[in-house]
Amino acid sequence: MSFAEFALIDRIRARSKGRDDIVLGIGDDAALLQPLAGHWLAVTADTLNSGVHFPPETMPADIGWKTLAVNLSDLAAMGATPAWGTLALSLPEASEEWIDAFADGFFALADAHGWRLIGGDTTRGPLSLSVTAFGQVPHGQALRRDGAQVGDDIWVSGTLGDAAAALHLWQRGELDVTAVAQDADREFLRQRLLRPTPRVALGLALSGLATAAVDVSDGLLADIGHIAARSSLRACVEPDRLPLSPALQRTMTLERARSSALAGGDDYELCFCAPAANSSRLHAVAEQLGTPLTRIGGMVDGAGVDCPGMPVAQGYVHFSNAHAQGVQR
Repeated sequence: MSFAEFALIDRIRARSKGRDDIVLGIGDDAALLQPLAGHWLAVTADTLNSGVHFPPETMPADIGWKTLAVNLSDLAAMGATPAWGTLALSLPEASEEWIDAFADGFFALADAHGWRLIGGDTTRGPLSLSVTAFGQVPHGQALRRDGAQVGDDIWVSGTLGDAAAALHLWQRGELDVTAVAQDADREFLRQRLLRPTPRVALGLALSGLATAAVDVSDGLLADIGHIAARSSLRACVEPDRLPLSPALQRTMTLERARSSALAGGDDYELCFCAPAANSSRLHAVAEQLGTPLTRIGGMVDGAGVDCPGMPVAQGYVHFSNAHAQGVQR
């Protein structure tokens, strides 16, 4: 390990915080943790690559935020409380300025959710960032993709299609991801792309209310399709019910806005199924958390996903020839 690598690790270690459930953190060959009694560990991992998951010129603080946000979103979809995790960095050069800015975004989100960095790795190479995140969920209370039932309503949090719209504008040269946009609508969309909100509090609140859940990362149709496949049911989505932000509707035609919402991805909202009898309780959760929840369809016997006017592209797929050039999300 070079002196430069030690220096970068030291800068990251200085930003991490200890806790009683971390017996041994950064600085050894492995961390030692003390999980809560009566809980399962929820474990997830995501890798973000420059030019694939974010524009190459994205500011390091925004990269730091999103690197952790996509992992916390996975934990939210499982109904797990964020706990700890590791960070692996591949960097073209050892830049203390870049690391400090990256850490500003990364640890702002980590501290907000009580998530602790306990180790990782650094190496020289193309810009790539990988997090393995651990959460804790009481035995038997995890939200899964295989629990949906016939007659369940399909719900989604927040609004859909905003991140995809921002990416579309960037690809057309109409949005600078490195600076605040003068137009309020475009700035809203830019923030939705660069700094998604992991719905951790919602995931926890859905315990006992939802039968299945997934986070919307690859596009609504693709992700509700995972629930349909795992639950051996058919998901019926009503496009007229899709929650579209005012900013999205003012920026795009209704047809393109719906296409972004159905197939765009990168929203990191939660899509979940719940019995119709839980509707009033879910509205109460939405009011309590200040997080809009919208019923967009239901689960029926069958297989696959049904959506009138379904776009040809139903979500992001890695290794597809259609995404061979430029940012692919």
